[in-house]
Amino acid sequence: MTFSGMRSLEFNLSKRRTKPVLLSLLWCVIFPFNSNQDQSQQCKLIPGSMALPVLEKKGDIILGGLFSLHDMVVEPTLPFTSSPPPEQCTRFNFRTFRWMQTMIFAIEEINRDGKLLPNITLGYRIYDSCSTPHQALKAAMELVGSEKSSGVEGETQSKGTCHETVPAVIGDGGSTQSLVVARFLGVFHVPQVSYFSSCACLSDKNEFPAFLRTMPSDFFQVDALVQLVKHFGWTWVGVIAGDDAYGLGGANIFANEVRKLGACIALHEVIPKNRAQTTIASIVSKIRSSGARVILVFAVEQDAAALFAEALRHDLEELTGIQWLASEAWSTAAVLSTPKKHHHILQGSMGFAIRRAHIPGLQDFLLHLHPSSPDAPADPFLIPFWEEMFQCSLGVQAEGQEHNVEGKPPCSGAEELGSVTNIYSDVSQLRISYNVHKAVYTIAHALKAMRSCVKGNGPFPQQACPDVDNIQPWQLLHYIKLVEYLNFFGDEIKFDENGDPAAMYDLVNWQLRPDGEMDFVTIGKFDETTTGGKQKLQIQEHIIVWNGNQTKIPLSVCSRLCPPGTRKAIRPNFPICCHDCVICTADAIECVRCLPEFWSNTERTACIPKQVEFLSYSSTMGIIMMAISLFGSFCTCVVAFIFSCHRATPIVRANNSELSFLLLFSLTLCFLCSLTFIGRPTEWSCMLRHTAFGITFVLCISCVLGKTIVVLMAFKATLPGKNVIKWFGPAQQKVIITFCTLIQVIICTVWLVVAPPTPHQLMPRKSILVILLCDEGSPVAFALVLGYIGLLACLCLVLAFLARKLPDNFNEARLITFSMLIFCAVWIAFVPAYISSPGKYSTATEVFAILASSYGLLGCIFAPKCYIILLRPEKNTWKHLMSKAATDKF
Repeated sequence: MTFSGMRSLEFNLSKRRTKPVLLSLLWCVIFPFNSNQDQSQQCKLIPGSMALPVLEKKGDIILGGLFSLHDMVVEPTLPFTSSPPPEQCTRFNFRTFRWMQTMIFAIEEINRDGKLLPNITLGYRIYDSCSTPHQALKAAMELVGSEKSSGVEGETQSKGTCHETVPAVIGDGGSTQSLVVARFLGVFHVPQVSYFSSCACLSDKNEFPAFLRTMPSDFFQVDALVQLVKHFGWTWVGVIAGDDAYGLGGANIFANEVRKLGACIALHEVIPKNRAQTTIASIVSKIRSSGARVILVFAVEQDAAALFAEALRHDLEELTGIQWLASEAWSTAAVLSTPKKHHHILQGSMGFAIRRAHIPGLQDFLLHLHPSSPDAPADPFLIPFWEEMFQCSLGVQAEGQEHNVEGKPPCSGAEELGSVTNIYSDVSQLRISYNVHKAVYTIAHALKAMRSCVKGNGPFPQQACPDVDNIQPWQLLHYIKLVEYLNFFGDEIKFDENGDPAAMYDLVNWQLRPDGEMDFVTIGKFDETTTGGKQKLQIQEHIIVWNGNQTKIPLSVCSRLCPPGTRKAIRPNFPICCHDCVICTADAIECVRCLPEFWSNTERTACIPKQVEFLSYSSTMGIIMMAISLFGSFCTCVVAFIFSCHRATPIVRANNSELSFLLLFSLTLCFLCSLTFIGRPTEWSCMLRHTAFGITFVLCISCVLGKTIVVLMAFKATLPGKNVIKWFGPAQQKVIITFCTLIQVIICTVWLVVAPPTPHQLMPRKSILVILLCDEGSPVAFALVLGYIGLLACLCLVLAFLARKLPDNFNEARLITFSMLIFCAVWIAFVPAYISSPGKYSTATEVFAILASSYGLLGCIFAPKCYIILLRPEKNTWKHLMSKAATDKF
């Protein structure tokens, strides 16, 4: 096949909806097949096509292998006048060479042990895909119909007969290469088990029915990275992606998931595959100007190396403090950690890496390689490996490999791999190598299951078992999907419905050792299979070393949190994470409002408790009113004492001394009930103050009413033919007082049961005060209490006014009339004053009304009597009291 034809084939296979029929037709054109022909004459390659270098070993069952042993291909100039020269692969990769050797080690380990596949020898056929899709496709085509060698094992020729299709392929590493290979192999249902392809797109079984992998999908890696960003509170994150399926797919998923958390993407750039210096320099400049302190590089190690090399060329101090997040493709890459020039940039980097394991015997196997060994001539990849490792020339050019010996001395033959320390011989971070090891053993376990099938209990129609002497790839694919075993490293190996393994990652932190070498320290883990409410991501923060050898978590935000007293103002044409901070105003919705009982300080940085306002005993007004109340009750007690000492005198006995003493008692209660209005309102004080006020005042007015009726009836009884005084004797007076008071008691009882007064906080938003009041509970009940008192007072006033001109030198009705006038005037003025008074002044208004009306009653009714008793005793006689008084006044 010509080079241009191969590129065309790659293009068709790269389409997302490649038709299997077209691929089948294409396959028949390339490898015409006739079932009647002898196998030796099947599948002739198109004349002029070049076979690829292959590392091959015979066996009963041959496993295919694809490894990107070189990082790129030097494409020749096509003259279109002659056959194109072979493509040259360049930049040998020691890490991938170790992966290939791990596959060989695992196969030889299985053959040597003999327990897993007794009497069966596994062989291999391994190709170099050179990190390019079309090379990987060419290798895959040779694996399903490659030329049979006509000479020594391992030698390759351009002509010959075709091998039969390998039953399974291990590889490729890169997701971009695996996409092309998986579409091709899927048409023929040849199982492909990748060890490093993590693109989430490969989980689509409609497109890739024969693809499986021992590498977790990027979907889970992105989930782990998003959880990491969430854990540390980073809201301004940059994303740099490689220009391939792995980088673009993973970076896009990450960006979408991070936005769902409410974080923002500071920049989203792509490293081109040609790694043009100007483009990468532009990316570095954007990183510097973005302000992001956390940057995720979702790319293969070659692309990441190009980015950091450009960053070093600029030597930007701003990049030193950036916290780099690594995707698993380069999170433990020695190509980045080994050169000490990268240390001051990458120190403290953090990323997820797949689980590692120690494979016994692998290091000795890796070090036994030597060009002089018997197997060396069969290994076309050993020559470039050896020459690159020791920087010497063996004088032999391997087919399909770049051979540049300019400036290299000849190899002496004394070179030993044990004397060199590099990524090839370093087995401390066996992660991808472990995946290769698992891929080989997974296929081996599937082969074992096929050979252990019992007829009549098989997985195929009519419970048939496969022919173990003629294994078909589609049958092996079925068994690989069903594989489930516990390997000798303690890990359970199985695939889900998408052909993906369970996702488990180590969180590694790049830390410098005292000797200046970089160490990958495991600081946490992510286990997607975690259940039972446990956290998938577990981190040991105390052992993390951040970029710049810091121990404090770096802050990566577009805008810092607004300080107290300010609010966010969104910047136009910027992501939502970017904002300015402006001073909080009263109408700002975004500002955190203080609770109603708190008030913002002058700096608007904190909420401080508002001043609590109520009529307290310690306030000036409270002290004055308490003193007036106590003085009033003291005066009342003094009057009662005077009356008690002169209770036999005419002026005391003239107007029913029992009513006088009861009235004095009720007045004392009226003075004292005002004290319940002073102090911090509580549930009990609120109920007590209104009910005590209502009942004591009704008792007081009832006594005055009784005295008024007695005065009125006493003078009516002196008229001829009138005998009404018997209906208003002491007993009847007590009944009147009890009945009037009982009505108020009933009103207050219903009030307390239905809607009792309760403490209430009045908290105006624009006031610095919290006003403590007693809420009436039921305004109707409160109005009934006051209304009933007013009704009795008005009735008393009317009766006293009617009796004001009755003849007697000491007509008590006049005194009652004056007292009722004062009482009514005070309470009529109280209503508007109470309604309009703010805060504690409404309570003070009520206390003032109680004290004023009480003093009015005490002064008007009892002061004249005390005056006569104490200062004018000559008038305290029956003769003086019974003398006629003028009736034309008042």
